[in-house]
Amino acid sequence: MAWFRAVSSVAKLAIRRNLSNCGSYMARRRVLPSQNRDFHTTLCKSKAQSAPIPRPVPLSRLNDSFLDGTSSVYLEGLQRDWEADPNSVDESWDNFFRNFVGQASTSPGVSGQTIQESMRLLLLVRAYQVSGHMKAQLDPLGLEERDIPDDLDPALYGFTDADLDREFFLGVWRMSGFLAENRPVQTLRSILTRLEQAYCGTIGYEYMHIADRNRCNWLRDKIETPTPMQYNRQRREVILDRLMWSTQFENFLATKWKAAKRFGLEGGETLIPGMKEMFDRAADLGVESIVIGMPHRGRLNVLGNVVRKPLRQIFNEFSGGTKPVDEDGLYTGTGDVKYHLGTSYDRPTRGGKRLHLSLVANPSHLEAVDPVVVGKTRAKQFYSNDVDRTKNMAVLIHGDGSFAGQGVVYETLHLSALPNYTTGGTIHIVVNNQVAFTTDPMSGRSSEYCTDVAKALNAPIFHVNADDMEAVAHVCELAAEWRQTFHSDVVVDLVCYRRFGHNEMDEPSFTQPKMYKVIRNHPPALTIYQNKLLESAQVTKDDIERIQNKVNSILNEELLASKDYVPKKRDWLASHWSGFKSPEQISRIRNTGVKPEILKTVGKSVTALPETFKAHKGVKKVYEQRAQMIETGEGIDWAVAEALAFATLIVEGNHVRLSGQDVERGTFSHRHSVVHDQETGEKYCPLDNIMADQDEELFTVSNSSLSEFGVLGFELGYSMESPNSLVIWEAQFGDFSNGAQVIFDQFLSGGESKWLRQTGLVVLLPHGYMGQGPEHSSARLERFLQMSDDNPFVIPEMDSTHRKQIQECNWQVVNLTTPANYFHVLRRQIHREFRKPLIVMAPKNLLRHKDCKSNLSEFDDVQGHPGFDKQGTRFKRLIKDQNHHSDLEEGIRRLVLCSGKLYYELDGERRKVGAKDVAICRVEQLCPFPYDLIQRELKRYPNAEIVWCQEEPMNMGAYSYVAPRLSAAMKSLGRGTIDDVKYIGRDPSAATATGFSQVHDMEQNEILQKAMQ
Repeated sequence: MAWFRAVSSVAKLAIRRNLSNCGSYMARRRVLPSQNRDFHTTLCKSKAQSAPIPRPVPLSRLNDSFLDGTSSVYLEGLQRDWEADPNSVDESWDNFFRNFVGQASTSPGVSGQTIQESMRLLLLVRAYQVSGHMKAQLDPLGLEERDIPDDLDPALYGFTDADLDREFFLGVWRMSGFLAENRPVQTLRSILTRLEQAYCGTIGYEYMHIADRNRCNWLRDKIETPTPMQYNRQRREVILDRLMWSTQFENFLATKWKAAKRFGLEGGETLIPGMKEMFDRAADLGVESIVIGMPHRGRLNVLGNVVRKPLRQIFNEFSGGTKPVDEDGLYTGTGDVKYHLGTSYDRPTRGGKRLHLSLVANPSHLEAVDPVVVGKTRAKQFYSNDVDRTKNMAVLIHGDGSFAGQGVVYETLHLSALPNYTTGGTIHIVVNNQVAFTTDPMSGRSSEYCTDVAKALNAPIFHVNADDMEAVAHVCELAAEWRQTFHSDVVVDLVCYRRFGHNEMDEPSFTQPKMYKVIRNHPPALTIYQNKLLESAQVTKDDIERIQNKVNSILNEELLASKDYVPKKRDWLASHWSGFKSPEQISRIRNTGVKPEILKTVGKSVTALPETFKAHKGVKKVYEQRAQMIETGEGIDWAVAEALAFATLIVEGNHVRLSGQDVERGTFSHRHSVVHDQETGEKYCPLDNIMADQDEELFTVSNSSLSEFGVLGFELGYSMESPNSLVIWEAQFGDFSNGAQVIFDQFLSGGESKWLRQTGLVVLLPHGYMGQGPEHSSARLERFLQMSDDNPFVIPEMDSTHRKQIQECNWQVVNLTTPANYFHVLRRQIHREFRKPLIVMAPKNLLRHKDCKSNLSEFDDVQGHPGFDKQGTRFKRLIKDQNHHSDLEEGIRRLVLCSGKLYYELDGERRKVGAKDVAICRVEQLCPFPYDLIQRELKRYPNAEIVWCQEEPMNMGAYSYVAPRLSAAMKSLGRGTIDDVKYIGRDPSAATATGFSQVHDMEQNEILQKAMQ
């Protein structure tokens, strides 16, 4: 194989140069006619009617017709050496000479076959394997004009008409398919015929970019079969029935709701039976659950016919929908359009198995759902102990324009082989309409195919003409077999068309008049397949009419039932989520403190390294200091608090997963959750060794690829599968999170409201102004607060026994100042009866700040300890002034409210100037706003001026969010209005921060001085 790859390009160039004496051969390309299935050839015509069989010619007399001079001499020398002693040459050459020379001497029909002809024939076969797809009949409309590569011309390799009925032997060591050693002697005509059938029919295979010989051979065995694939009558009837359902469903919707947008599948109806065949085959091969992601086109058809969402419910949604009956705890949210919704169902397969299907809800942002689906699949594999990744599979359906154009496609593909992100292969189906909205492919991509991006991952690509129903079924089954065999990605490119516009109200002829003139007269795939089966006499017209009547009867029955359809209580999530509360149900507030003995035990585990482990001296010192913190119970820093939160959740039986760029060490070299032996390179993770026989994935910390959009989407999908997990994504710097803005905007902030899907995902965004410039200062706190859905003018019920404030808010935004509070906010994510996303403005300089420490007593549940209040030990939404003020302090002239690391600078300035009449309170939880605690502090300082202080510019940070809510709290106590809230911070700015350190220092000092004036 090695020599075969190495010499092929040189050989082709040499052949072109030295066969120029053939009069009718011209080195030129031929345009592929739309329906021509003959050989592409410029065979040299011999002058005589029957040309004599060419005689073998010594290599040295061929004028270098196969390789250049050096190579031909080399081959001749190899042949002489082999004839003298077969063991003197490489095993591959021994097999080559033994096959060709030996076969020629023993088979009269191939006695005229020379080594040079054998090599040329090998190159011709390889040309079909590499480029046959360029000649394949892929466009159902016959509009695409493609250049046929010269490599597919037998004349290029020196073959003439006289050679067509000559017999040739093909055989290469360790090859499969046409080049297998055990293939019989065949005529050149039969070889070319089968090559055309295999590679230039209605399926175009791309796989020769894959470097793995075994994978290529596996595909050759599937593609280069002695005879073309055929389905029996029973299978064809099943396929016909499925195609009938797909087609009639769209026709029914078009007839009943003519003015409704439905993004129908007309022109690509074979997708539905293709998916069903794929799923049936996957189930036969061991798949038990499939997670599906797809755009809007064809979604209703997939929902109804593949995932089996009740048709009456779909029809009811077309009629405007009915609000679910009033039930206790029912939460309907805002809802979404019908072609964005998802569902799940246990579907029986043709082979008698049951397959769980989940179609993930998604926005109109094309391809944004891809990483979410893959992350959800990975989580399913963890919770079902699917170590081999053969029981749970992801299937992604794409559009041709978005697959080529959206960067998240590559980000998702790029995760496919990473150890902590792989799912054992995703099947990608591209519904290739050959137009993206109104944009032609020539304007929408630079590559030959929309699927070329997948070649970077060594994924095989199967292009198929969607009008050939059985070809579609075949490649869909083949994709399932590939995935289950090699556990890697595979792509099916379903080349179809869009019978109507982007939506049914759109006029496509404005921009694609030629295409739509052809489409108007083009028969549907169902008609084409029915005619094929009628011609083969495998079905009758009565059979077809019987299936049509059955389908139409069921559709009409479901339409009638839809008029009285009333949705029942929403199925919140999978069985993992049973018992979790909706935003309409009160969930009691739980304490998050941990018994002291547990803290000590896990604390020793997370701060210890094996005695023989040769850690870096700097890291070793860090772990020694951490052990001292646990031993003394004092000076607990941010990293230790985090490790204690993780460890205590793990021993309680929860799964913890932390992912992001450089998270193992931490961007700021603070975490060191994975330690490297300086001599052997071996890794050790203390959190993997808390309990005996701990599952290696129970705690997962993983550096990710350099991706925000893809990786955050992955972790979001992962977090949605089970509530018993703390899933965290950390940005390298908070500034970089806007690379994943689509996930924040379309999924995380509104997913529960739109799709009734909860998630407890935690997002850590390093934030803080330290003079590092405009790209390393701000996590854009203001954006997350602006997307929060609490009403700034209405104070909700704040009594702890009736409070649903967090449940009714779309997410939580915090900016913390103590390690203990960080510990409790992480544990709070799990110790509650609902799930909400948590956005954390993570610290940078506080990671090592001398004053940013906590005592172990703030983590435990012992009454009388510092963290214990009236209810117990839990997260503090607001931290009061630390100067031991009483419940009423009339002498305080100014109350400064702030958030995050600015507190320590303000406190330092206060001590510096001796401003004892200034109180400083930290708002740890910004959203939802802690009205009750703010009111408590307003009452404590009845004469104080109210100041909001921040280090961000006025148009950024928390000011715009806090001001109206703070004024609502003040107004309720008669303390003034929003005009009485004094702002201290940076002036409005376009950039988040200055790039000049001196300017930064001056601005920061000015903020501190003004706050104390």
